[in-house]
Amino acid sequence: MIPKSLREQSGIVPGEVEISLDGAAIRIESVAADDLVEEDGLLLLPTGGPELDADAVRELRLADQR
Repeated sequence: MIPKSLREQSGIVPGEVEISLDGAAIRIESVAADDLVEEDGLLLLPTGGPELDADAVRELRLADQR
């Protein structure tokens, strides 16, 4: 079980996940959807997970650098 605070921070939503080893760490990622959405002539991946504002992106980048 992944704690709720970590799921919310990382954007992991209920559903299938992919688990892999990354050196001495375990990496858990949501499985990407195969569905594409066409918008203004562009093929896009459907949105998912929490909406990120500039502060949230900054915090994620800083946390990744620590």
